[in-house]
Amino acid sequence: MSQYVDRLQKYLISRGQPSAFESLTADASTREYFRIKWNGRDAIACVYAGPFDPVEQNYLDTTRLFLAGGLPVAEIIDFDGGSGVIVQEDLGDRILRDLLNEETTGKSRLLNEAITMIARIQTATNKAFEMNSIASRLKFDQEKLLWELNFFKEHYFKTYLKRPLTEPHDARLKAEFEELAKELESYATVLCHRDFHAANLMLDPQNRMWIIDHQDARIGSPAYDLVSLLLDRITEPPSPEWLAEKRRYFLNVRTKLGLGKLNEDDFTNEFRLQTIQRCLKAAGTFSFQSTTRGKTYFVPFIKPMFRISIRGAESLSRFPAIREILGGEVD
Repeated sequence: MSQYVDRLQKYLISRGQPSAFESLTADASTREYFRIKWNGRDAIACVYAGPFDPVEQNYLDTTRLFLAGGLPVAEIIDFDGGSGVIVQEDLGDRILRDLLNEETTGKSRLLNEAITMIARIQTATNKAFEMNSIASRLKFDQEKLLWELNFFKEHYFKTYLKRPLTEPHDARLKAEFEELAKELESYATVLCHRDFHAANLMLDPQNRMWIIDHQDARIGSPAYDLVSLLLDRITEPPSPEWLAEKRRYFLNVRTKLGLGKLNEDDFTNEFRLQTIQRCLKAAGTFSFQSTTRGKTYFVPFIKPMFRISIRGAESLSRFPAIREILGGEVD
């Protein structure tokens, strides 16, 4: 019996609930999820790797923030920091990614609804600061962005390829990563989900869309979640025309929701910068997860992230080292 299951069963017994459960897939998470019965109804139990302090627990804090901002996230039913368990309402099993892969006639509508959700999250920026949410105290600053880029460099070249960069290549990437991170920090002004992709959106039996895995929310670029949604875990880069259409849709939704109007050309520049950083961050995660945790289903997504990053750098006519070094990986 795993320590996760043992703690969950002890917790359920202590709450007078049935100790039976159904294990659910947790993807790249270090948490484990279970479907349980709570007072006769289905609920989801999230079991963390260890105990947590409820006052500084990101998921509890960000859930309060999102609910206060009118955002659709699961209600917390119960939690116990000592057991490392949070119980929340059950939203079902319909994940947006699966629905988008089924070639349904409503695919475009669902994607636009998800894009609208990004703008809605950004409307809760002021609420985050008013509540002194943990999310308002975290930021995609230069240090954080650079850490993610270095994580990619470490785990793609050393962990995954087992072929460290040469010193000249390492120095050139280091300089461009620092430049990229510094510039992106200047755009970090709004609340971001931080991992906003189609596997973290669900539809309930009434076809209402819900946000999950929002515990890592922080202040970042208006483009961050949009890049994540449109470009995460794909094998073929979408056309520039399609991306431009989705950017315009997003900018229009932001304006309708009362957010500050963004210049389309300026936002395109920001989007491309964020594309490079976010896609390399994702490639680092895929490399780490496939090598260290045996989740090799991430491998097919690594090189597409490179192709998208290269295209972004080419569109900007910048970052020659990124274009050259990554280009050598996809040739």
